[in-house]
Amino acid sequence: MSLNRRRFLSICATFVAAPALAQPHAWTGRAFGAEVSIQLHGPSAEVGPALAEMQALITEIERLFSLYDPASDLVQLNSGGALRMSARFAELVTLADRAHRLTGGLFDPTVQPLWRAIAEGADVNTARALIGWDRVSVVGRDVRLDSGQALTFNGIAQGYATDLVSQMLRDRGFHQTLVNIGEYRGIGGPWRLGLTDPTYGLLATRTIENGAVATSSPLATPIGPHGHIVHPFQAPIWSTVSVEADTAAMADALSTGLALADMDLVRKVRATPGVRRITLVDQAGDLASL
Repeated sequence: MSLNRRRFLSICATFVAAPALAQPHAWTGRAFGAEVSIQLHGPSAEVGPALAEMQALITEIERLFSLYDPASDLVQLNSGGALRMSARFAELVTLADRAHRLTGGLFDPTVQPLWRAIAEGADVNTARALIGWDRVSVVGRDVRLDSGQALTFNGIAQGYATDLVSQMLRDRGFHQTLVNIGEYRGIGGPWRLGLTDPTYGLLATRTIENGAVATSSPLATPIGPHGHIVHPFQAPIWSTVSVEADTAAMADALSTGLALADMDLVRKVRATPGVRRITLVDQAGDLASL
């Protein structure tokens, strides 16, 4: 999976502030190789410092989890096979482990060698033999990979960054915000968004309030025959999966893993506390919502 993978959840209509609310502000920029945006309502004097802190926070997260920065913590782990994790790196590893378990192993950060083999036309059978989150050792703050393994957090890091920025803005006193760093998280609201499939276009609208939503479409980035969401033994089942949840990190990871999941597993994940709704688009363009 690539950090610049396209997402197919776009704003079609946003929160409209009542006259009594503070002035609305909007910001757009780039992070994780894609455009990001923030909408917030608050005192104008507070906006500049908040946006400066937000940009510094995003830069910090990119330096932890980028696959393309040779100095990032993730690249150091993949090249050296071991890492003494920072608190945030350890937190994301814990979240990834939870998503792995919830999806029956379909969300697996160790797919990076397979993704690279497919993208570069290398030996996929050799790469398949390296996959397995259960072979990653975590003891306290120390993480160690099995021989030949490499990780990607591209299916969760953008959601994690979205959550951190949202919480930072809330802590600064902004109580009407919509943060889009590849995934969406809204504080206050309601925020209305459009759910779009890369093949079938706009299919539905969704409203979030004090929650998050993430959408994954395997063919959004066509890497190999099945797109950018890869697994050693399972091809994607769904054209698009959208997950609404309490946090953007979990919505991000679950939408990635569930693109590969059968309906029984989807129903099981839907029953998990913190998961609010799952929307599926099948290969024929039919939509189902749980």
